[in-house]
Amino acid sequence: MRLFVALDLPDPVRADLAALVERLRAEAPPGLRWPAPERWHLTVAFLGDVDDARQAALLPRLARVAGRHPALPLQVAGGGRFDGRVLWAGLDGDTQALGRLAASVAAQARHAGVPMEDRPYRAHLTLARSDRPRDLRPLVERLAAYRGPQWTADAMHLVRSDLGPSPRYRVLGSWALTGAA
Repeated sequence: MRLFVALDLPDPVRADLAALVERLRAEAPPGLRWPAPERWHLTVAFLGDVDDARQAALLPRLARVAGRHPALPLQVAGGGRFDGRVLWAGLDGDTQALGRLAASVAAQARHAGVPMEDRPYRAHLTLARSDRPRDLRPLVERLAAYRGPQWTADAMHLVRSDLGPSPRYRVLGSWALTGAA
């Protein structure tokens, strides 16, 4: 099954960002796909297709990671684009600790036998996607000044992603971030 580890957004953060995204959509070039705000999440690690045995080995490892990392003060802020195909919102707050959490999750996934891509972690929230490059610069400029409400991410989640015309997410496990700062 296709899995990822993520942090969730509290409702006030989601609602504030959703108000901005509605304005962006009105100005956006055609052909962008905009996931519904309830699907937004902050991916810590994309695990890809994971079989049942590796998932079973991964669960206690994720619990240990959560116990070693503290809750994270975060804020959605700014944004950017990847190759003109992805419009994203960025993050402020303790992004260094978020990077350490992502590295720990990736290391434990590897120890559980899950092959992980070896590339630097870049925290972002995907707001829109396109099948081909588009000029997203005006939208990125509008995102540049955005600063959403601050929040504390205090739990991480293992999520199953079922693709299709209407993709669905299902949380398979959640762990409080309880480690010392």
